[in-house]
Amino acid sequence: MSKTFVAILMGSDSDLPVMESCIDILRQFEVPFKVKITSAHRTPEATHKFVKDCDHEGCAAFICAAGMAAHLAGAVAATTLRPVIGVPINASMDGLDALLSTVQMPGGIPVATVAIGKAGAKNAAYLAMQIIATSDTKIHKALINEREKNALTIIEKDAHLQEKLNNQQ
Repeated sequence: MSKTFVAILMGSDSDLPVMESCIDILRQFEVPFKVKITSAHRTPEATHKFVKDCDHEGCAAFICAAGMAAHLAGAVAATTLRPVIGVPINASMDGLDALLSTVQMPGGIPVATVAIGKAGAKNAAYLAMQIIATSDTKIHKALINEREKNALTIIEKDAHLQEKLNNQQ
């Protein structure tokens, strides 16, 4: 790939239903991405190779989804200096084990950690785009427009609520 892209790594194919929301957002904003199933524990060499290859190809950020011990984001962060975003997956203990495994990194090996599950997957896509937007004005403007659209939606919902309440008096 010659254009900046986001690399999405998942510890298992069972993570895909959660990560589809991340993929959908990147598609919506036309941000190129690669997706790979790879494990920090079961395929460490393949994980390392994929990260190194993505580094050389211009990857802007890595998004890593994993449940349980959730060491994938940490393994990626140990291999690259690019931003790494961890998405804890609810595979056991309501995802708390994955959250703690993702967020508790030693000093010098940062992993930006988002919420457990689909909300986290969506925010991981937005955070990756915000990283890209520091040097890409098209993405920056698209994110501004998205925020404005979201604000208008809330304003409209409030207006409908106020009208409904006023009509009940």
